[in-house]
Amino acid sequence: MFLNSNDWLQIIFRLTLAMLVGCLIGFDRQKGGRPAGMRTFMLVSLGSALVVMIPLQAEGDSPFATTNALSRTIQGVTTGVGFLGAGLILQQSGKSGVPKVRGLTTAASVWLAAALGAAIGCGLWQMGFVGAVLTLITLSGTKQVRKITKVRTGARSRDRSNDAERVE
Repeated sequence: MFLNSNDWLQIIFRLTLAMLVGCLIGFDRQKGGRPAGMRTFMLVSLGSALVVMIPLQAEGDSPFATTNALSRTIQGVTTGVGFLGAGLILQQSGKSGVPKVRGLTTAASVWLAAALGAAIGCGLWQMGFVGAVLTLITLSGTKQVRKITKVRTGARSRDRSNDAERVE
């Protein structure tokens, strides 16, 4: 099957935008020193867009077959990237014996980058763009709110309360 020039432009636009969205999210994670950075996020988002575009570009006899294939493809991408994200999650025991779980936000961000790439790959670039903006607001905005309100969560707050008890 040969593609016309409009198809090529759409393919280039979708894949480039998916990669850019992954880059933006990855940059945010990389500047915070997280285990997955720009390249990882770019590849996950680009790969997701590419994989979901395959059933869209493949010729099928019935529209139902293409929709069914697309649905299964998106499901496979979601599951596969979930395993990748699981590899980013670490559990360590702290000094106080309380387990610390690290990498949850990065794992969720990788999974979300795949979803954004899949949306863009399906031609839903507006949804992908809005999702990327909301993701960046969530990742950077919650840090600012936490700094302003001095809210501590999880094991960090327990560790600090234990430190305060020891001092008194």
